Amino acid sequence: MSQRVLVTGHQGYLGTVMVPVLRNAGHDVTGLDNGYFADCVLGPEPVDLSNLPVDLRDVTAEHLRGFDAVIHLAALSNDPLGALDPQITFDINHHASVRLAHAAKEAGVSRFLYASTCSVYGAAGRDLVGEDAELNPITPYAISKVRVEDDVAALADARFTPVFLRNATAFGFSPRLRADIVLNNLMGHAVLSGVVRVLSDGTPWRPLVHAADIARAFAVCLDAPADVVSCRAYNIGTEANNLTVAQIADAVCETVPAAMLSITGESGADPRSYRVDFARARTELGFDAQWSVADGARELYEAYTAYGLTTDDFGQNFTRLARLQALRSSGSIDGAMRCVSAAV
Repeated sequence: MSQRVLVTGHQGYLGTVMVPVLRNAGHDVTGLDNGYFADCVLGPEPVDLSNLPVDLRDVTAEHLRGFDAVIHLAALSNDPLGALDPQITFDINHHASVRLAHAAKEAGVSRFLYASTCSVYGAAGRDLVGEDAELNPITPYAISKVRVEDDVAALADARFTPVFLRNATAFGFSPRLRADIVLNNLMGHAVLSGVVRVLSDGTPWRPLVHAADIARAFAVCLDAPADVVSCRAYNIGTEANNLTVAQIADAVCETVPAAMLSITGESGADPRSYRVDFARARTELGFDAQWSVADGARELYEAYTAYGLTTDDFGQNFTRLARLQALRSSGSIDGAMRCVSAAV
């Protein structure tokens, strides 16, 4: 059934992949994005949507009237950025997200799909963790996700259906690339320098999922029966992609001709280590991720070489922390990450 859907963060890494999936499914999609990364493009320029011209922190019910669903992707989205300025992370990722959910409910929006993360499990070790496992977030980014889940769950009723999609660590090509997530990052170093450089000791476990699989999961949750998905959390990924960082690096080495592996250990022990159980999404939604890490490595290698990835873009435009620091330095955004210039 066609729905009118608002996607926050539609000009980001995941949103740029998700919007075509939703439109191909017949949905009428509008975006909400302040454009931090709109011009950070590798390859063909994406075809963009109409954009709701408001900062996420200022959304009201009036902005949301007439929408059937909100897909909330927008966030300050990596751990180093969250650690740099935790208060802004909480203001945007937690408080603004909860405010958005309240506004959506007041406006009569019936479904609210929230992009959470498997990093809420934190230092879970080798045992597979499911959605009912104890949460152990260890970064401001992950803590903010847990708080949103708790606060938005309290809004659920017969007319308002929140769903929490705990995405594994994303990988894969998007026209608005992210270079600061593990597979994308290792592949970029391999293509640009010939070295697959791992800063940890390579032993931490990571669950991975392709951006296109995340998009499919959200499309499934748009149409799933409310009595099945209301207030449910779903891990999004597949057990086959629970890999150590060293195994991810090996997949890159196997893809890039003559690439050399260097595990330096210089960043010390990484407490973020967890393996994830994805059975609930298979059982309740009929969803299973399709992309393997090896397939994603090949896709990235082909895109990076075909579209001429450069060292400058890799380290600046496609790295979230560096990009936002550059926007601050140029005066395009202020200290609170609000846009102050048409340059953004």
